[in-house]
Amino acid sequence: RRSNIRVNIELLSISNPVHKKDLAVRLTDDTDPFFLYNLVVSEEDFQSLKSQQGLLVDFSAFPQKFIDLLQQCIQEQNKDIPRFLLQLVSSAPALDHTPVSLNVVETNPFKHLTHLSLKFLPGTDAEIKKFLANCLKCLKEDKMMLEEKLKKTEEDLTRQLSYTQQSLSEKSRELDKLKNEWTSYTTALNSKHSQELTSEKERALQAQTQYQQQHEQQKKELENLHQKSIQQLQNRLSELEVINKDLTERRYKGDSTVRELKAKLSGLEDECQRAKQEVLSLRRENTTLDAECHEKEKLINQLQTRVAVLEQEIKDKDQLVTRTKEVLDATQEQKVILEESTEEKQRHIEKLETTIKSLSAELLKANEIIKKLQGDLKTLMSKLKLKNTVTIQQEKLLAEKEEKLQKEQRESQEMGQSLRVKDQEVCKLQEQLESTIQKLEESKQLLKTNENVITWLNRQLSEVQMAKKLDSPASAHAGGRAAASPLGMV
Repeated sequence: RRSNIRVNIELLSISNPVHKKDLAVRLTDDTDPFFLYNLVVSEEDFQSLKSQQGLLVDFSAFPQKFIDLLQQCIQEQNKDIPRFLLQLVSSAPALDHTPVSLNVVETNPFKHLTHLSLKFLPGTDAEIKKFLANCLKCLKEDKMMLEEKLKKTEEDLTRQLSYTQQSLSEKSRELDKLKNEWTSYTTALNSKHSQELTSEKERALQAQTQYQQQHEQQKKELENLHQKSIQQLQNRLSELEVINKDLTERRYKGDSTVRELKAKLSGLEDECQRAKQEVLSLRRENTTLDAECHEKEKLINQLQTRVAVLEQEIKDKDQLVTRTKEVLDATQEQKVILEESTEEKQRHIEKLETTIKSLSAELLKANEIIKKLQGDLKTLMSKLKLKNTVTIQQEKLLAEKEEKLQKEQRESQEMGQSLRVKDQEVCKLQEQLESTIQKLEESKQLLKTNENVITWLNRQLSEVQMAKKLDSPASAHAGGRAAASPLGMV
């Protein structure tokens, strides 16, 4: 049979009548309170034991060597084939009332070597009663110590609970304040954005109506110019017809000279056809030039309107940039305040977690000790037929304290959740900050692109004006040519 046995080794000094030293060894079993074997070895007994077993150690060094052998047995007990064994052997079948020998055996492949063999006597009723009384006394002292520790821990836990509840209430109030401020801030921003949108829509509608009116006016002016040019051309045609009539009359008059001037006439007719073709080509060029002028004027008007729109957009974006800067400053201040509050709360939570961990470790140790005590008490009560009222009360107290611990752990978890929520809010604020910064950068890039577009438009306007200046003398030169051709015919 294999079991765990407690071995107590003590050195007893006796001064009556002669100063002596005895070695007392006691074997007990924690599971069986009636298991008790004693051995008292004096210096005289040790001399006989030394001569019998061939020991090489003195009486002063014997206890330490015996302890070393026991420790080697403890180290080897968990192995499948241990090298050192501690054997308790009795001659009788029952181990209760017969002397017993305790052997320290070393096993090797060849044989079992017994290093030491000690004979123990079973404990008498008086010794067993004294041993049980000492056990009860130790258990009661441990119980008193545990009760005092439990009371102290209860007081500390109640204080910590009250403090954590106060801090929780304060933090919840701070959270409510922050939520209210945030909702008011968002509503104000929404109202501002809606007002700005309505004002910008009204401005856009006004600009559209103005541009439509300008377009209609320009259209009317162009139509009037076109009609005037048509009337001028018709007048010139009538003049040319009159000149043609005069020429025909002169032709009839100069029939006599026709024969002589037939060759000249054929050349003149060719020149006349060429002139007509030139007139047609000049008319076509005039119409194309009018169309080009009309298109360029349209382009100029569009560019002017676009320049005005871009200037207004630049002004609006400047205002937006200033507003976003103000919002950024306010959000950064709020971020700093929130970071400070979160750091304080994290420190407080870390302190609470450390205290809770220490308390839980102490309570776990207390639970283990109490479980051991309960097992010992149950065995003692079953054999001594004592009532188990004390253990029941202790179990109830322990259950209550465990419930209190669970409540405190739940509260700490709730605190952790609230802190996580605050961390999430801080993350949202940081994301909003980043989005506003991105919008600022985008608006700056838009401003740069708008400035580039304005410079490009100014260049185009200057180029169009130069082209107009160049086109005006060219058109005048073409009109002179068209007028001079009939005179050349004459």
